Amino acid sequence: MRTHAVVDSPCGPLTLVAEGDALCGLYMVDQRHRPHELTFGAQDAGADIFARTEAELKEYFAGQRHEFEVPLAFVGTPFQQLVWAELRKIPYGTTISYGRLADRLGNPAASRAVGLANGKNPIGIIVPCHRVVGSNGSLTGYGGGLERKRYLLDFEQGALF
Repeated sequence: MRTHAVVDSPCGPLTLVAEGDALCGLYMVDQRHRPHELTFGAQDAGADIFARTEAELKEYFAGQRHEFEVPLAFVGTPFQQLVWAELRKIPYGTTISYGRLADRLGNPAASRAVGLANGKNPIGIIVPCHRVVGSNGSLTGYGGGLERKRYLLDFEQGALF
């Protein structure tokens, strides 16, 4: 059974979605590939998973947390899940290209497929798809919008402190 809560952040309101005791969604306002709100389940701001996620997000945005520990539950194809797992290995404050990410998955020709999976990441910020950039370092698509991607990258690189 899914439930959801909405929390504030420097990136605007974030909708957290849980399946039982694990987070399965973190969506920004106007995010591309955001599921219909009817799929989020009932609102339950008092659930432990939401309190824990909100606390970790506050630590992250205070510059005190570089890795998240909340339990996650992914719903996606096996390839998408491989990409999302690899995204979690990108260190805080660094970026990687789509091509390099495809290389790390053992399939250098899959940069477009990696980009599509990256764009459908259901747990933004915590699964840091914002750390993936074009081969020349340019900011390319981001489901939450390029201005949010720039904000998150600048924040992680210390430009906003």
